[in-house]
Amino acid sequence: MGFFLFFLLAFVCVFAILAMIISRNQAHNALFLVLAFASLGGLFGLLEAPFIAVVQIIIYSGAIMVLFIFVIMMVNLREGIPAEKKRWIFYLSFFLALILIIELILASKGAFSLLGKTGGERIGSPTDLGRLLFTDYLYPFEITSILIIAALVGAIVLVKKREKE
Repeated sequence: MGFFLFFLLAFVCVFAILAMIISRNQAHNALFLVLAFASLGGLFGLLEAPFIAVVQIIIYSGAIMVLFIFVIMMVNLREGIPAEKKRWIFYLSFFLALILIIELILASKGAFSLLGKTGGERIGSPTDLGRLLFTDYLYPFEITSILIIAALVGAIVLVKKREKE
């Protein structure tokens, strides 16, 4: 049953991502991304990582996508992109795609080199994750929280400027 469920969730995830890439409607893209996040949460659940599965579903499928949909509603996407910017966007997207492909290759090499090296310990339980987060990864955790607060302050400042105009 688990084998069938894995392939079903993997198929749903891949289908949702491909549909998101193909679709031209931004609201539909956001909904396909919600479906992909939810199926990824199911895959994490099958990997016996309950905390990560719940966070994936609640945080990404819920809260983050609500923010995405608000941004989609607020941004006027009917305006076209000027021709001189289209060329730079093409070059930038090509460069970013190249970087992404290199990252995927390096991540795949790292993932395959770790196969069989885990000693059977549980990964993803809330206790182990909390212990790691507040001991070994305390500084990255704090830096991330500072960046999130800075982003919130910046968003508030931008909204206040927009209200004055």
